[in-house]
Amino acid sequence: MPWVDDCNVSLLTDLYELTMGSSYHSQGLNSSATFDLFIRDLPPRRNFLVACGLEQALDYLEALHFTDEAITYLDSLNLFPSEFLAYLGDLRFGGDVWAVPEGELIFAREPLLRVTAPFIEGQIAETFLLNCVTFQTMIASKAARVALACGDRRFVDMSLRRDHGADAALKGARAAYVAGAAATSNVLAGYLYGVPLSGTMAHSYVMALEDELEAFRA
Repeated sequence: MPWVDDCNVSLLTDLYELTMGSSYHSQGLNSSATFDLFIRDLPPRRNFLVACGLEQALDYLEALHFTDEAITYLDSLNLFPSEFLAYLGDLRFGGDVWAVPEGELIFAREPLLRVTAPFIEGQIAETFLLNCVTFQTMIASKAARVALACGDRRFVDMSLRRDHGADAALKGARAAYVAGAAATSNVLAGYLYGVPLSGTMAHSYVMALEDELEAFRA
């Protein structure tokens, strides 16, 4: 099964971002605009968030481009004029980004991320930035509350086997570490992001030995 990579990540956007972009292009509307990523309201007793996801967001914007293969696929949809597809073929992000550093507290109606760029660039990037930043901020915010509850005790991210896919597991492990987790069981997160590794053992290991005490001593 194919995965998201640098060659196809530009297509990881909602279709309407591209159809709006095409409409902007046909009407000559591509002046600079500012897009704010923020949370309108927070639940009771959860009055802060921990910003996370900025590093990946910046990596995405720096590398944003449409490959020949991506343009060919978009052309096959019969939705976009050739002039717009040619524009996408030359597109590189040239906007400005202001953001809250990862690990900082933020509150309702405060922008986590502000992008000022031509309409089409900002519109196309919107979906990925929302996906990237809001998920990691959610995990970091939860991890921060776990850290507060733990006090001086350490806690470890061991969510890999329960996460909704590999991408979520990697982002979650990193976000938890940013917000206070001491380590992760996710070996790939340790390799990619330098998160310390830790773990226990599975129930199958206990069952494989004579009794529980022997398993724990082994």
